[in-house]
Amino acid sequence: MRLHTKILIGLTAGLVVGATARADVAVPLATAIMWIEPAGTMFIRAITMLVIPLVVAGLFVSVASLGDARRLGRIGGRTLSVFLLTTVAGAVIGLGVALALGAGSGLDPTVRDAIAGQFSASGQAATANVAAVPTLSETLVAMVPVNPVAAAAAGDLLALIVATVAFGVAATRLPQARRDALIALFAAVNDAALLIVGWLMRAAPAAIGVLIAATVLRSGVDLLRSLAAYAVIVVAALAVHVVFVIAPLLRIGARIGIARFARDTGDAMMLAFSTASSSVTLPVSLGAAARLGTPASVANFVLPAGTTLNKNGAAVYKAATAVFLAHIYGVELGPAQFITIIITTVIASSAGAGVPGSSLVTTLIVLNAIGLGPNAAAGIALVAGIDRPLDMCRTAVNTISNLVCAAWVGRSESTAEGGAASIAPVAIP
Repeated sequence: MRLHTKILIGLTAGLVVGATARADVAVPLATAIMWIEPAGTMFIRAITMLVIPLVVAGLFVSVASLGDARRLGRIGGRTLSVFLLTTVAGAVIGLGVALALGAGSGLDPTVRDAIAGQFSASGQAATANVAAVPTLSETLVAMVPVNPVAAAAAGDLLALIVATVAFGVAATRLPQARRDALIALFAAVNDAALLIVGWLMRAAPAAIGVLIAATVLRSGVDLLRSLAAYAVIVVAALAVHVVFVIAPLLRIGARIGIARFARDTGDAMMLAFSTASSSVTLPVSLGAAARLGTPASVANFVLPAGTTLNKNGAAVYKAATAVFLAHIYGVELGPAQFITIIITTVIASSAGAGVPGSSLVTTLIVLNAIGLGPNAAAGIALVAGIDRPLDMCRTAVNTISNLVCAAWVGRSESTAEGGAASIAPVAIP
């Protein structure tokens, strides 16, 4: 049985067990879930532990092995171009689908206020944290770390990527013998990290089942029923983006069949959906990219960068949510507001790294930009209750987009591995 099938079974079992544990007669089951939940948390922490070693080691080897800084610039230029185009497309689709399906119409104001009041703390926290979201100039400055070790400790992937690329480019100027020694060291670190990933993924189905059971036990589905139309619109917009933007890029640009892509990346997609974390999924995504035939020199650059910058699913979600809340609170939307939603969504989609509750905080940026004013925090509170399941969906789309982008760039770099040392991927069972 393939790993993604096992993870799906674990996820389904978690849903059933969590829903059952909410019954009044199932108190012992609920207690047992709370007792074993730390095991699932330990799994997430263990996978996250490997992100920094994989990013640093894999990216350093890829850059140092290129031997040509111009080729790195070409890979980077293509990567950023695809990131920008697909994110803009995501914002446009989220906006268009939400408008076409009348997002926000029909929700009773009494129900609206009751739900928003229940989660008012989330809205207030988002308002308090919005000042912590960096501006564009602050983001550009922060890309150059004062201390790369501190950037690694803080999980600042963008700054870490810049530092690693700089050292990798410098390594290409070293004498051959010294460069080869560095490449061998970092390649060994990468291989060791991938072996640990393989070991951990054996426990993934059970760990994910535990985490999903605990999530369902806490939240239930009552809120999802209340805001079902909104949730359906967001999921529909995500599906439209995958079908009409990501799938053609995969089939025409990367020339990979959809069935093969689903088979080779199923474990990464299921892990992204289950954990709602692109960073946690990154080690598994690297293995999936290798199975797709993406050169290591490309995957080790595109995937870590995509984890920070390429959030198509978040762009779809933010644009659709802005339309939904604007309609709920009676904010008129016209061409100027549509353009504002698209621009601020693209910027906000990659601006939330390291900020507590970053998804809600960065959505607040879009809401303020279209004039939601004092209702912005209430709007965030309104959607906070069902943010987790929607976060799972948009994270899966983010991961799919990153893998497709890596495959496309890998194909465009047809000689990416020619004459360059590469990292032999370690099979993940």
